[in-house]
Amino acid sequence: MRILGIETSCDETGVAIYDEEKGLLSHQLYSQVKLHADYGGVVPELASRDHVKKTIPLVKEALKEANLTSADIDGIAYTAGPGLVGALLVGATIGRSIAYAWDVPAVPVHHMEGHLLAPMLEDNPPPFPFIALLVSGGHTMIVEVKAIGEYQILGESIDDAAGEAFDKTAKLMGLDYPGGPLLSRLAEKGTPGRFKFPRPMTDRPGLDMSFSGLKTFAANTISGNDNDEQTRADIAYAFQEAVCATLAIKCKRALQQTGMKRIVIAGGVSANKQLRLELEALAKKVGGEVYYPRTEFCTDNGAMIAYAGMQRLKNGETSGLGVKAQPRWPIDQLEPIA
Repeated sequence: MRILGIETSCDETGVAIYDEEKGLLSHQLYSQVKLHADYGGVVPELASRDHVKKTIPLVKEALKEANLTSADIDGIAYTAGPGLVGALLVGATIGRSIAYAWDVPAVPVHHMEGHLLAPMLEDNPPPFPFIALLVSGGHTMIVEVKAIGEYQILGESIDDAAGEAFDKTAKLMGLDYPGGPLLSRLAEKGTPGRFKFPRPMTDRPGLDMSFSGLKTFAANTISGNDNDEQTRADIAYAFQEAVCATLAIKCKRALQQTGMKRIVIAGGVSANKQLRLELEALAKKVGGEVYYPRTEFCTDNGAMIAYAGMQRLKNGETSGLGVKAQPRWPIDQLEPIA
């Protein structure tokens, strides 16, 4: 089975082809970072229009890269949510239309399930069950994963997600958009211990998280200190350390609560080096393992959608002739794979 996956949930247009036996055959990605940089964040209408321009050319490039034609494709998978509704509708309508034209089934895919399954694209995929830390854009959650589709949310952010906190704090520091990766690079020059940020909601039971307070703490720290390069780096270090330590503490609790030993981290923030070090240290301490996708599959991409869609199509799921776009879609509402 060969599946063409289309990802258009936010500001990246991703198209990929996944073969059940051979693995990933092609992977095309276009980022809209330059388009939105002048606005300091994603402009939904501009994102939707750019997806309209880029999706079909990327489909053609994916087929060319894989040395395939439309006759070689057995199904279309498209991101149906969560995400920006206009952007989702672009990918959903294009995906459903291509499927109709090529006479193959189409299946809507949950964006966060795509991220959760992204490590399955690697040579050493995690076996089930495991704990998944999903840190992507406006989402931060810890999920107990027993099998594909068998998800229980153990904890999630009650306000700003980790990625949002990174981007907003970077903006406070005067860094360009998208600020999260730039803040992490600045933190590499920071001095450990000069500033100490709180670890929010770690002094109370439970696995829910909050990062808006860290952003406020960062704002007060920035305004109360000199704006020289080293001070900014030291603040970035302390902020990143606090976020990663908080996530590690919550993951440790999740492992203790479930008795599991395996952790999967996925989503854009999973590319953060400090977070990976924290969770690798945690896994080593408990005698477990940590898994994550390669860096290019941490951010939004078509490969994860193609893989997740293949699993859903094999399970007999399709969208029929309908088009699904669901900007709010809890991951624990998905059906388990039979």
